[in-house]
Amino acid sequence: RNPVKIPRDFLSEHSRDNNRERDCAGNMADRLTQLQDAVNSLADQFCNAIGVLQQCAPPASFSNIQTAINKDQPANPTEEYAQLFAALIARTAKDVDVLIDSLPSEESTAVLQAASLRQLEEENHDAAARLEEVVYRGDVLLEKIQSALADIAQSQLRTRNGAPSQPSPTES
Repeated sequence: RNPVKIPRDFLSEHSRDNNRERDCAGNMADRLTQLQDAVNSLADQFCNAIGVLQQCAPPASFSNIQTAINKDQPANPTEEYAQLFAALIARTAKDVDVLIDSLPSEESTAVLQAASLRQLEEENHDAAARLEEVVYRGDVLLEKIQSALADIAQSQLRTRNGAPSQPSPTES
């Protein structure tokens, strides 16, 4: 009996993508998108399973017609394909269940949103305070730099005019 050759990444690619998406922290819109993608994937798998099973099904026998059976085909590939697609569909259905369970319930949505907004407001307030401190230090540093540049410019003017580079005690 010839085993069905399926690429290694055929089964694991879908599972890996779903696990990666599930591991990513995201908001409800991301989870809804993931859920929609998983349901679409499930529909694709059902269509592919039906198509492959239909393609591999043995021909129906009719009383007056004889058909030639393809000798290259394994004796019963439909059983192997059925197991393959059953595993794939079951895994995707489990992913759909996990995504549905990860969605917030209607009762806790308002409470969760209020708590999330409070946390975001606190983070925003802290970030604004840090920004104000950085801007203040930047302004102080800018004043020092401008003062140093003014001193350098005055020193260069005095040097060009032949005056000593150090200010005289009368200038101070």
